Amino acid sequence: MTGRSPDAVDSPLGSATRFLAEIAAWVAAPWAASRVSVVLAVVVLVVLVALPATFNVPGDKHRVGGRAVSGPVRIGIELFLFAAAVVGASFAWPEWAAVVVLLVVLVAAVANRRRWRWLVATTRAT
Repeated sequence: MTGRSPDAVDSPLGSATRFLAEIAAWVAAPWAASRVSVVLAVVVLVVLVALPATFNVPGDKHRVGGRAVSGPVRIGIELFLFAAAVVGASFAWPEWAAVVVLLVVLVAAVANRRRWRWLVATTRAT
C-alpha cells in the first residue's frame, strides 16, 4: 500500500499528543540515561527514534517506508515510548515537568483509542 489509507483514523488531538509524548521520550529518557553513561544515552536515543520510524502499519502514515508490522506491534511501540517518556521525565526532570509529561501521555492514550482499534482491526487477518 502506498500512502495513508482513506480509512485510517487519527484525530488531531491524538496525533499531536502522540508527537509530544514521542518528543518527551526522545529527550527525557536519554537525559536520564546520561546519568549512567553517555554511551547509554546515545543508545537509548537511537532506539527510541528508530522504533517508530522503522516499524509501521501499512496505510497508517502519509509517508510509506520502513518495515510493515501488525497493529498490536505498533501499539506496543507507542506504549513503550509513552513509558520511556514518563519514566525518563520522572528521573531527569523536576516533579512538575514529569507530571506534565504524564498528563500528555494519558491524554495521548485516551485520544488514540479509536486509532488503536483501527490498527488492530486493519491488521487482524495478517
